[in-house]
Amino acid sequence: MKEKQKELLIQKACQVREKAHAPYSQFKVGAVLEGKSGNLYMGVNVESSSYGLSVCAERNAIARAVSEGETSFKRIVVASHGGVSPCGACRQVLWDICGDIEVIMVDETGKVVRQMKTSDLFPVAFDKEKLAHE
Repeated sequence: MKEKQKELLIQKACQVREKAHAPYSQFKVGAVLEGKSGNLYMGVNVESSSYGLSVCAERNAIARAVSEGETSFKRIVVASHGGVSPCGACRQVLWDICGDIEVIMVDETGKVVRQMKTSDLFPVAFDKEKLAHE
């Protein structure tokens, strides 16, 4: 069942990728975040003409999950041209909100390019533990 669920997530990430709003870069990204509840939360990148205001697919999926009350996560699948890894901002938010989950990066055809844990993708992470006051 685990492999079947992974294939479903990959398929959904590739499908939702087509809904991305990327008029400037033409680089569409789709993400599907799986909660421990079994619920799936999809996100796409949404670009703005003020580039810094653009939001990545991973963070949109996380925001949707949080807004719907999900607090624990299993994995995220990120679909993009070439199967690139999440950017630094997304790695930070993945670590802070989702913890050490599986991150599966697939290309636009659904081929798995890389699969790793958040802790491998984002070693020596800055997090709430580093915020402890003296």
